[in-house]
Amino acid sequence: MSQTNRRGTAIVIGAGVAGLSAAVRLADAGFAVTVLERAPRGGGRTSVFTDRETGERVDNGQHVLFGCYRETYAFLDRIGAAHLAPLQPRLSLAMAREDGRQFTLTCPDVRPPWHLVAGVMRWRALSFIDRLAILRVGAVIQRARRHGASAVAREVPQDWTVSQWLAAHGQTRGLCEWLWHPLAFAALNQSPDVAAAAPFVRVVAELFGPRIEDSAVGLARVPLDELFVTPAVRAIESLGGTVRFKTEAHVIVGDDARVRGVRTADGDITADVVVSAVPWFAFGDLWPSGPPPAIADVAARASQMDSSPIVTVNLWLDGPVLPQPFVGFAGGPMHWAFDKRAIVGESAQHLSIVSSGAIDLVNQDNAAIAAAAVAQLSSALPEMRARRVLRSVVVREHRASFSLAPGGPVRPSATTPIAGFYLAGDWTNTELPATIEGAALSGRIAADAIVAAL
Repeated sequence: MSQTNRRGTAIVIGAGVAGLSAAVRLADAGFAVTVLERAPRGGGRTSVFTDRETGERVDNGQHVLFGCYRETYAFLDRIGAAHLAPLQPRLSLAMAREDGRQFTLTCPDVRPPWHLVAGVMRWRALSFIDRLAILRVGAVIQRARRHGASAVAREVPQDWTVSQWLAAHGQTRGLCEWLWHPLAFAALNQSPDVAAAAPFVRVVAELFGPRIEDSAVGLARVPLDELFVTPAVRAIESLGGTVRFKTEAHVIVGDDARVRGVRTADGDITADVVVSAVPWFAFGDLWPSGPPPAIADVAARASQMDSSPIVTVNLWLDGPVLPQPFVGFAGGPMHWAFDKRAIVGESAQHLSIVSSGAIDLVNQDNAAIAAAAVAQLSSALPEMRARRVLRSVVVREHRASFSLAPGGPVRPSATTPIAGFYLAGDWTNTELPATIEGAALSGRIAADAIVAAL
């Protein structure tokens, strides 16, 4: 698109998934887009580092996609990367417990939510009473198909935790242990005893309907920056946009409460619109002299948001361990283990073991965290007992996601009282937890709001 056909100029601060999603959509809409990222690389919490000993490019943390991630896959389709994270034909979930019991939940090819019901009914991990309990959640999913996942989630009392909601719907200890609690940790990055129920209900309703492929899992076959960042940057630049790393930006607002652009170390950049796509804990950094009165309430709420950590243990072994590309754990400090051979090649035996909501692990030393991961793998997977650990690398993300505990600050909308200034990021009011889908959705919402305002 030529410069004479441009709709305006837009600056996006932050090159994570939310910022890239907004930037690509704005560029497609005809804006001259500049993306500014203060880190040396993009991706945010989907960034990549190079391990100094193996030379492998290692994801900062494991991320799983699902078929119900419509915004994410629409974004990946647009930047030509969807084929790099293919979906399973249907949900197949291998689970293991520390006593060595292993069972796989496989959902048959029948209409949702009956595929989940049918899969659970024949899942040998559960007793007959456990299996029957799934019918009550099936009824919730059916209601979500009629009224929408968002509407059903809004019916949940705001002060309920996930555990309270599961108890109110008659979910047994066995079903919670083998299915709901691992899913809650994965989706919410918080204990079900702490996290609010409404986002969990939204996730369950989206995950198990209305298409059978909604619950299918997608795993990246490349490092996450090659899935999200590199193709997105290419798409932005192909439309005349610019992406700059190692560039800190501060928002400039005029006396008329209208955005003017941003200030960088290399000078000011004017723009018609500015999108903040930084995480909640960095929002205050956009205002070196303090937030303007018009945005003070949003800044205050952002500063009041608590965080929940993730710990990832990368293990290099002398042979394979996992029976499938990923395995979930029913109980224990670690929640999921992923085989990275699809990315690094069959010759490497690299596992990524994740502990979500890892408040008990995050402050332990690396040796203790790695030992906990090895001990759990050895108990749950007999194959691990014959393996030797060649190397371990622990990655901590203290602020991996915002807390979903009831009573937290109200999440802000994409539009703000400052004319021309918009918000994106999974912490904004998407009604979703801190997932890649929430980030991609927030970018689209912000971009659509900008286009609609012109």
